[in-house]
Amino acid sequence: MTPPASLAPAVLDATGATPVMAQFFEMKTRQPDALIFFRMGDFYELFFDDAIRAAAALGISQTFRGTHNGAPIPMAGVPHHAAEAYLSKLIRLGFKVAVCEQMEDPAEARKRGSKSIVRRDIVRVVTPGTLTEDGLLDARGANRLAAVAVRAGQAAVAAVELSTGEVECFLVAKDNVAAILAALAPSETLVVDRLLSDEVLSQALKICGGLIQPMPSALAEPQASETRVKRLYGVDTLDGFGGLTSPEVAALGLIAAHLEMTQAGRLPALRAPRRAAEADVMAIDPATRASLEIDRTQGGGRDGSLLAAIDRTVTASGARLLAARLARPLLNPEAIDARLDAVEWLIDQRPLRQRLREVLKGGGDMARALSRLALGRGGPRDLGCLKDGLKVGERLAGMVGGSADPLSPPPAEIESALRHLTPALHDGLSGFLLALEAGLGPDLPAQARDGGFVAAGVRPELDQARALRDDSRKVVAALESRLVAESGVPLKIRHNGVLGYFVEATAGKADPLFQPPLNATFIHRQTLANQVRFTTVELADLDARIAQAAERALAMEVAAFEDWRAQACALAEPIQLAAEALARLDVAAALAEWAEDGGAVRPIVDRSLAFEAKAGRHPVVEAAVKRAGEPYTPNDCCLDAAGEAGPRLSIVTGPNMAGKSTFLRQNALLAILAQSGCFVPAKAFRLGVVDRLFSRVGAGDDLARGRSTFMMEMVETAAILTQASPRSLVILDEIGRGTATYDGLAIAWACAEALHDTNRCRALFATHYHELATLETRLDHVSNLSLRAKEWNGDLVFLHEAAAGPADRSYGVQVAKLAGVPAPVVARAREVLDRLEGEDSSPAKLDDLPLFAAVAPPPPGRAAPSGVDVALAELDVDGMSPREALESLYRLKGLLKS
Repeated sequence: MTPPASLAPAVLDATGATPVMAQFFEMKTRQPDALIFFRMGDFYELFFDDAIRAAAALGISQTFRGTHNGAPIPMAGVPHHAAEAYLSKLIRLGFKVAVCEQMEDPAEARKRGSKSIVRRDIVRVVTPGTLTEDGLLDARGANRLAAVAVRAGQAAVAAVELSTGEVECFLVAKDNVAAILAALAPSETLVVDRLLSDEVLSQALKICGGLIQPMPSALAEPQASETRVKRLYGVDTLDGFGGLTSPEVAALGLIAAHLEMTQAGRLPALRAPRRAAEADVMAIDPATRASLEIDRTQGGGRDGSLLAAIDRTVTASGARLLAARLARPLLNPEAIDARLDAVEWLIDQRPLRQRLREVLKGGGDMARALSRLALGRGGPRDLGCLKDGLKVGERLAGMVGGSADPLSPPPAEIESALRHLTPALHDGLSGFLLALEAGLGPDLPAQARDGGFVAAGVRPELDQARALRDDSRKVVAALESRLVAESGVPLKIRHNGVLGYFVEATAGKADPLFQPPLNATFIHRQTLANQVRFTTVELADLDARIAQAAERALAMEVAAFEDWRAQACALAEPIQLAAEALARLDVAAALAEWAEDGGAVRPIVDRSLAFEAKAGRHPVVEAAVKRAGEPYTPNDCCLDAAGEAGPRLSIVTGPNMAGKSTFLRQNALLAILAQSGCFVPAKAFRLGVVDRLFSRVGAGDDLARGRSTFMMEMVETAAILTQASPRSLVILDEIGRGTATYDGLAIAWACAEALHDTNRCRALFATHYHELATLETRLDHVSNLSLRAKEWNGDLVFLHEAAAGPADRSYGVQVAKLAGVPAPVVARAREVLDRLEGEDSSPAKLDDLPLFAAVAPPPPGRAAPSGVDVALAELDVDGMSPREALESLYRLKGLLKS
């Protein structure tokens, strides 16, 4: 996604502008490509071109207010209390929004003079990758800001999840940037503007979606980048981050520059960059990721994806961690086994797992709460979230530690999480938790300015101020009763932010208050349509005393909040570790729950080249079939790139709708689950680590780039044939179907040979070209599989069983009948098919085709020239008369007939 086209503002010249408009122009000069949300009282106003664009995007009214240089000023506005919803819509549409707040109370501005205006400043610039508010984020999905940098041919991708503080760096080859970006799925990607002219990188950015934000090249220069990263982390050297390379520093520098601009100087609570190389995670390109529907279906929804099928997490942070694990399966068998150990232990500890999951539900989202507090956007509820999360962690540590079986201690993954969840093991964290437990009241407001969140008895001076404020309410009630008695007029004492306390009577009853002697007591303030408002000297004095007490109480509460917020920021690292520990426990318990419910088993993941699935099942399709009350047919699959325990390449044939594509995807998903540290739906599963997963399943086109469905198929196939290694897993479905029969068969045949002989990888190759079945006898490590179907009383019954051997036919006409093709068309198709199958001359036998004969060098020498060749060579064309030329032509024609 690219930002919406920026139209030139209607007015750029600030000459003659009013003081308020001059403020707006100053903000617009600082953020020319952003919409300016200009705070004016209870509204955010937009002016000039910003108003026109925002009104069109949001569907709100656009009016005019005043003039500038003789022209009316376009204006639109949104209420302050509802701004979050409007911001969300604008960000989804690709806009950048600069929020300009009032930095002082209007009363303070008036002290400088009657014509002084409120001081305003930009407090943040909102972009898709820098969101932190719960209302703008998907609680169960990550929201990453990524950056891509290239130095000396080496690329780096850096990513930050600002809402949780997680930072990652990947050092990759330029051709593999797309796979990393597809795994990260960033909402916004920063890239140096000059790199957009690189076709490979530009295409990778477009495929992976999100907003593409060009950045000036100077921001990625080594020295400038290093300085910004140091400033971001508040360190003097980057050596503590493990020797970051120049491309990594450049990518992090782009992120640092963007955060400095968007966060208006506030430093987020970021963790140290977690570095990874290409050798650490399974590479899955965008096309493969889309076809396998790992975390999103091809329609864009979550339901129907692998993630939705296995997700049993009970916390938002756990859901995000599970999605991240599925997006980036590991390559290290030891690290995979550590995750599997945790899942297996919790399967065995069923009662403990159920209690653990129940307690986890109260944990909240500490990582995002901490990020909001660090950026100055948090409130008392975020402190409450930290308190609840730390308390839950403390309970879990005691629960698991106290119930552990000495003969079956928690595995390392669980033990590590429990250490981070024990506040007593971290200096300051235990005291912070105690302070929050004692200091926070039961009802917490969203913002500190609303007050009422500090518990009674914590700060004596606050209790005194509150007592004065609250007792004054009783005094107001008593004064109201006395004034009613003295005046004989039914009146009320009310309060608002403009007048303070005032006496209000209905218009029909207020007349005595204007007459002597009551007019000496009641001073007229305001007349409305149905009410008249007054004050008295006594009420004004009481108003001042109440306001002072309330202001003092609120000031003390805000000071307490800032103190706790500062403590939270100082303890950011242990709090982040505790938040991550809760997420890890949630994921392990959720996967154990799913494994138990779904009959999944622990996979064996090693460094072999094997792929052995016994009674494997597709987790998404199985769930759908069970919901329909039907049984799911499991299938075996055995591959071995070494050709020892099984074939390297399996040719999969069978009719349409028999389940070939499901069988292919099923085995790819089993590999992803296993290397993500999940149990797999099968009776047994052994997997040699897969370094790259390729899927060419399904049809699609790219009309914007002038690519047909067949062209897209060939582009994706070319990527597989040039990148797959012996450790890769490839699934191909109906290669060559989009062109002429012989062309398609030739391409499919050549691709199968290349996968077997050149790439030497584990591969499943589904096809309707039954001629490919002969590869089993022509190549060393090829087998045939077929998805079975039977005809019964003229109907086709799909068995969904993968059996050894090729299919006898494709049953295309029967499938057309099942699809509802009109009966006359089906009958005619059957008639044509019977005629074609009965003709010996159609089509040519496979072994008669030179294309599929054994590859041999061309014969030496040239074929003997024909009589026509000799006669043509002897002709002297330039010396012929027209009659001689005609005679020669007749002679050549005669030679052709002979």
